[in-house]
Amino acid sequence: MDLGIRSRRALVCASSQGLGLACATALAREGAQVFLNGRDPERLARAVDSIREATGTTAIPVVADITTEAGRQTLFDSCTELDILVNNNAGPPPGQLSDWDHDAWIRALEANMLAPILLIRGFLPGMRARKFGRIVNITSAMVKSPRAHMALSTSARTGLTAFCKSMSFEAAADNVTINNLLPERIDTPRQAFLAERLMKMHGITREEARQRIADSIAAKRFGRPEEFADACAYLCSAQAGFISGQNLQLDGGSYPGLI
Repeated sequence: MDLGIRSRRALVCASSQGLGLACATALAREGAQVFLNGRDPERLARAVDSIREATGTTAIPVVADITTEAGRQTLFDSCTELDILVNNNAGPPPGQLSDWDHDAWIRALEANMLAPILLIRGFLPGMRARKFGRIVNITSAMVKSPRAHMALSTSARTGLTAFCKSMSFEAAADNVTINNLLPERIDTPRQAFLAERLMKMHGITREEARQRIADSIAAKRFGRPEEFADACAYLCSAQAGFISGQNLQLDGGSYPGLI
């Protein structure tokens, strides 16, 4: 299927590795002009090479910290007339309530709620004026299935979800969609970090830790970044113009609820 986004300008935040890089690769494969973002120039350069090898196209690296006003302005200046925005950022650390002081809450809100909201605020008017826009936020399955140890992530990302639902009603009339992807147990560096945490907590091997994580998923396996990225590419497609304000879970069928 031709997704109808050839030559569309796409920014994928935090895309030097993991889900961000996978989504950027999928969009580049569909012919979009992709802007990569990250804070580490060397890691971004490797991501550019990875996309070139996978797709034969050249992505444009933009070094910027999206949690700062200066970093966001760099993106606004570099990615003009943007058609597709994929919001992404590393999640806050797991823990317990006593671990999270005022500064920890502020960091989580800045990184996982306010940064994407302010990027949407900057790019949305232009998308509406040009009558095409696709905004996809990579959030978390914890938005719909909260757990105490992930309360920092759940709180910040749920705030972003509410904001985006509010914005989606008016934007839809101008062919701008706003949707969220809710991953769980996709095989990325984030899962390697969580496996390390399990190893230390329970004194088990890496293989045992990964098996425990996989066993917590109905599909009994980790999701592949490519599976996640293809879902992102579809939500960014011309064909997805009638899908907005939605939360799509990519969790191997694990969500226990009905809606």
